[in-house]
Amino acid sequence: MTFTVRWPDGRVEDCYSPSLVVHDHLAEGATYSVSDFTERSTTALAVASERVRKRFGFACTSAAASSEQVRRSAATYGPDEVVEVVALRPPLPGADS
Repeated sequence: MTFTVRWPDGRVEDCYSPSLVVHDHLAEGATYSVSDFTERSTTALAVASERVRKRFGFACTSAAASSEQVRRSAATYGPDEVVEVVALRPPLPGADS
């Protein structure tokens, strides 16, 4: 899945996760402080990578790359600045889109 975020300076960035677990940690349209968003998204990506490991026997390098991308982007902002989750695609099965 892809989650799209708008950073405090208005820059929009897409991040990839191999699992829909991101829906358990972030909500479309919600705003989070940079520090909260970083914690939530990196936790979700770690869970997603572990799901890949359990199923295929190896961690997901794409999830690790997305986690690093989030940390790198977040480091350019203050911890209390606001990040908006613009989109979570695809939606959860059965959810209205």
